[in-house]
Amino acid sequence: MTRTVLLDLDGTLVDSAPGILGSLRTALDQVGVPWDDTVIGPHLLGPPLYESLPPLIGESATEQVLALYRPLYRESGLLDSTPYPGIEELLRALAAAGVRLALATSKAEPAAREILANQSWTDLFTAITGDTVDAQRPSKAAVVEEALHRLGNPDPAECVMVGDRKHDVLGSAAHGISCLGAGWGYAEPGELLTAGATEVYATAEGLRTALLPHL
Repeated sequence: MTRTVLLDLDGTLVDSAPGILGSLRTALDQVGVPWDDTVIGPHLLGPPLYESLPPLIGESATEQVLALYRPLYRESGLLDSTPYPGIEELLRALAAAGVRLALATSKAEPAAREILANQSWTDLFTAITGDTVDAQRPSKAAVVEEALHRLGNPDPAECVMVGDRKHDVLGSAAHGISCLGAGWGYAEPGELLTAGATEVYATAEGLRTALLPHL
């Protein structure tokens, strides 16, 4: 029986691509790094940018870009995040059914908390966990580990992860937790099932039906 649901944020609960990519594009332009839509797009989102950007633009350029990106994102991009259809209903149905909700995101935790507060979702979550501001939780596995610690280390068999990228699948699997794929997010075709997701759902409504078939 699923008693605890861990949820990713970007690409799972909210579409944050406009705010992230808009701020990133401004930072790249200011540094003079060419913007290539085939390389830098929604598929880049999921892992921390300090992990995903260096292979594309190099370590030095990444440091310069992120130094500009972070204040730009805080000022204008952070709250440019739109809940996906059905997410509000999904969260409230799970909470009403007594399921514990925990956020497990690679976004910096203060930013994640601000997004949840902006949607009036904070009170729905038992635990809200993200990366630290000094990047001490650089993998989804590290984020999930901290989330589970805050939850009192529940039985993995009674937990499930919901996420939209392979990092969610692999990060939860590292702790013996299965992952359901949010097929409306940023994954490439086939990415989630290849990584080992139990199932991939096209809509939040479909996911809600699977988690709470009696609702």
